[in-house]
Amino acid sequence: MIDLVYTAAVAFAFALLVGPIIIKLLRKLKLGQNIREVGPKRHLEKSGTPTMGGVIILISLLTAVLLFTEVTDKLFWALFVTLSYGLIGLLDDSIKIIADRSLGLKVKHKVVGQLLVGGLLGYNVLNTLEIGSEVLLPFLGNSIDLGILFIPFVILVVIGTANAVNLTDGLDGLAAGVTIIVAISYTIISLSFGHYDLASFTVAIVGSCLGFAWFNSHPAQVFMGDTGSLALGGAIAVVAVLTRTQLFLLIIGGVYVIETLAVIIQVTSYKLTGKRVFRMSPLHHHFELKGWAESKVVIRFWILAAVLSFLGLLGLTGI
Repeated sequence: MIDLVYTAAVAFAFALLVGPIIIKLLRKLKLGQNIREVGPKRHLEKSGTPTMGGVIILISLLTAVLLFTEVTDKLFWALFVTLSYGLIGLLDDSIKIIADRSLGLKVKHKVVGQLLVGGLLGYNVLNTLEIGSEVLLPFLGNSIDLGILFIPFVILVVIGTANAVNLTDGLDGLAAGVTIIVAISYTIISLSFGHYDLASFTVAIVGSCLGFAWFNSHPAQVFMGDTGSLALGGAIAVVAVLTRTQLFLLIIGGVYVIETLAVIIQVTSYKLTGKRVFRMSPLHHHFELKGWAESKVVIRFWILAAVLSFLGLLGLTGI
């Protein structure tokens, strides 16, 4: 157990150590964020803030895990999915900056990469890791066997979670803080199922996100970009898959779900009726435009994440 403390502490310390170096490098290379003009006007002052700060998270996470944990098959796939999604995000961020636009990779290219990684994970969960195609049901104490639908389901979970975290990453400290809370919950789940390797991975997420939040707190010195948000989404999703708690993630990661649903509702409503349900989506921008201070939105979303994580953990009853 003490190794978990060391893992989290090293991830945190390493993020604090490499953070200023990477931020300075990003500034030197002029890798600043392009802010969409359709967003809240006060966000325009954030234009030029270094992005791709997710590199801080990935370096810290990887260093801490490899120092204190033997790379098991499960841990290999956790790292593989995380780094693969981080690479997709890095390419996306790079194109945004080089092309001087707010959109990076074409959607079809991004989706193909995410599909491939999710498919590889699903296939190996069934064949190499032999975890099986059963998914645990919250609160009911039993499971459901998805059979041939398992691999498509895994792909949906990984892609959905990664992009949900990406949507959540819109305010200083929001995605990092919510992910810290979700990762703590998955540390508890991993330990309760005896997956010490995955617990080491999740506490490394906690430590690296805490360190990153030091620089990402309002006003942010750096943004995680798609490099960080896609990687973190992939990381949380892969742990849910490997612990067979994909359905628990709908509750524990409820903030991600709410943010995504708000976007879906907004787009659907506008296409069908020409009217918007929210002042702006994702949902955190709606509250900003209602007059809430950015810090108030962030802290209240953290509180909501904590409550939902607690409810999700209660779903372990009987398992």
